[in-house]
Amino acid sequence: MTRVLITDDDALVRAGLALMLGGSPDVEVVGEASNGAEAVEAAKAGGVDIVLMDLRMPVMDGIAATTAITALEDAPRVIVLTTFDADEYVVRALAAGANGFLLKDTPPAEIVDAIARVQAGEPMLSPTITEQLIRQVTDSTPHDRQASAALINELLTEREQEVARAVGAGSSNAEIAAELHMSVATVKAHISHIFTKLDATNRVQVAIRMHDAGLL
Repeated sequence: MTRVLITDDDALVRAGLALMLGGSPDVEVVGEASNGAEAVEAAKAGGVDIVLMDLRMPVMDGIAATTAITALEDAPRVIVLTTFDADEYVVRALAAGANGFLLKDTPPAEIVDAIARVQAGEPMLSPTITEQLIRQVTDSTPHDRQASAALINELLTEREQEVARAVGAGSSNAEIAAELHMSVATVKAHISHIFTKLDATNRVQVAIRMHDAGLL
């Protein structure tokens, strides 16, 4: 069962999400937070697998909270809750380490599915959204791209670069496995190594680094 912390400054939103998620046998709502600071403290206390994170909140916003949570040892994964598709706040939160995003009007079944996918390490962004995000957060010069490409060539094996390019293209683990003729378990192992070597906490950050290097 995936343990979820709901973070939103609107009590009605929290109550609605808790009610929706409470009907799933695979999800347990273990707490609620009304601002980012409370979410960080709950994450530090442990026992949380996924944080559903609103972005615009008092005391500490979702971006600062996401940054703090993803820096924790054995950090829970963060899914951004947003009203607008790929706005500036979403871009900044994903760059800070969030693992995906959900629109607040997403149907309950899709929210549960998204939680399961993120918990399993699967991407939760369509290729179109990934492209939008990359365009908004990258502005590399040719010299920067050359330096980034050299660093990636130094850090990643040829096979890891193939996997990283597929991650950057928005492919799921199963799609990467089929494309590169390897098992899903092997794909997961490669992605884990890529995250470590590129100091990335999510697939969007891998895509951004590959784009910066001119390898997408």
